[in-house]
Amino acid sequence: MPKNKPNMTRRNILITGCSSGIGLEASQILQRRGYYVIATVRKPADQALLAEAGVTTLLCDLNDSESIYTMVAAAILAFEGQIDVLFNNAAYGQPGAVEDLTREALRQQFETNVFGTQELTNLVIKQMRQQGFGRIVYNSSVLGLIALPYRGAYNASKFAIEGLADTLRLELKGTGIDISLIEPGPITSKFRQNAFAKYQQHIDKNISAHKTTYYAMEKRLLTPGPAAPFTLPAKAVVDKLLHAIEAERPKIRYYVTFPTYLFAYLKRVLPARALDWVLNRVSRGEQQ
Repeated sequence: MPKNKPNMTRRNILITGCSSGIGLEASQILQRRGYYVIATVRKPADQALLAEAGVTTLLCDLNDSESIYTMVAAAILAFEGQIDVLFNNAAYGQPGAVEDLTREALRQQFETNVFGTQELTNLVIKQMRQQGFGRIVYNSSVLGLIALPYRGAYNASKFAIEGLADTLRLELKGTGIDISLIEPGPITSKFRQNAFAKYQQHIDKNISAHKTTYYAMEKRLLTPGPAAPFTLPAKAVVDKLLHAIEAERPKIRYYVTFPTYLFAYLKRVLPARALDWVLNRVSRGEQQ
């Protein structure tokens, strides 16, 4: 009979996307809490800060299957054959109007946020099936529940993650492997900084019908500090993560920040056109 919960005597957790923000905070907090953490980053330069905190790091590029396979094999070896928890945190946002998104921009967004994440997850599932237990937590977004303008690629990637996670939960019933989703709203991180770099790489505002809006969007992306109301620190996500991996019965979804609670409620009670009106009103300030 599956144990249905991680081994609490030696808790091994693999966390992706740990160079900053939520991943960095999670790896440090869980390390102090007694977990054996393996934190993945893409660049060797990002390993130093984690090493100072005593966190084991491995390099992993979610756009590269060989990198994923190599990392998972090394993690299983370091964990002595037991992965209790996987926290799928690595992701980025590609800003831009949907009509301005090239095939390549969309492909890159999905390679990291969806294809690479799920390829890694499937490898970990094989290990967890052998163990008879495990916890897999996806860091999704309020934008996996509702859509906002000029975030189409990211919206789509998070909707895809939600669908995969919901399907896995049904397919893994009875295996002892639990699936949870965390759905944050605005969180303090380098998300906007990274998004601006992708915007510069893939969007040519000078030939776009959305040129005026892009000027306003650039200002928001470059604003230092919180650029949205109700922004919370990364620890708010880690608090939900701890429940997802330590509770006897983890929740399917964990909302983080007031906007997530609000929009999840409005999506349940409002007709689609009424919800569209609300979402356009919310976004209007970014488009002026």
